[in-house]
Amino acid sequence: MTGIQNFKKLHSQSTPLLLGNVWNVQSARIYERSGYKALATSSSAVAHSLGYEDGENMTFEEYFYIIKRIAESVSIPLTVDLEGGYGNTPDEVAKHIERLASIGVVGINIEDSIVEEGVRRILDKKEAYDRFNTIVTKLKEKRIEIFYNIRTDAFLLGLENPLQETCERIKLFEKLGADGVFVPCIISEKDIEAVVKETSLPVNVMCMPELPDFEMLRKLGVKRISSGNFANGYIYGNLQTVAEAIMEQQAFSPLFI
Repeated sequence: MTGIQNFKKLHSQSTPLLLGNVWNVQSARIYERSGYKALATSSSAVAHSLGYEDGENMTFEEYFYIIKRIAESVSIPLTVDLEGGYGNTPDEVAKHIERLASIGVVGINIEDSIVEEGVRRILDKKEAYDRFNTIVTKLKEKRIEIFYNIRTDAFLLGLENPLQETCERIKLFEKLGADGVFVPCIISEKDIEAVVKETSLPVNVMCMPELPDFEMLRKLGVKRISSGNFANGYIYGNLQTVAEAIMEQQAFSPLFI
């Protein structure tokens, strides 16, 4: 069984696949030691660790270096958050995915929204379909196999009728041959159940304060759960707290509480 076949199998379990969202080798090894079955990069967390804001502000080469170091340092499957693709053309994006596959990356997330001058906008459905179709076709021609988890941002962007918009987009992703669909910021049990019933593809949801617990997500039919940038934010929020305490107390004792 190949790494990608194994990764696909993890999406057909009775319990959802819980991904460890990572930003460097250190975080990846912690998740692996903790018993996680697969890892995913958080592009936001990687960007922040390099001093950038989210939204493809780091270069693909900078990102690729981090991804390669993670892939070389763990033994469990790694999928990559590719945002909009880090390329201006489908050909550029396809080349990036080919390079990721060459270092053992088993999957990608790719979004139907893009960030322009700091503002995120969702692509028109036809524009998104044509872009993804060109990318997938180019990779098929080269026999590059990878798990396509296509992210749709109707809920994230708070569009009008986000459930209807999401379901319409998922139908297009199915035609493309997507392996999974990612719906960040969906939290209602009713909405999650409706999306799961709309597609035969594994549905991926993301950590949010109001997200149902894992047992409920299992009952609703969710197959994959991501934590996004939240673990990174939690860790560095606590680092700031302890750093301020050291400065205030003029002692290192806060590190040992």
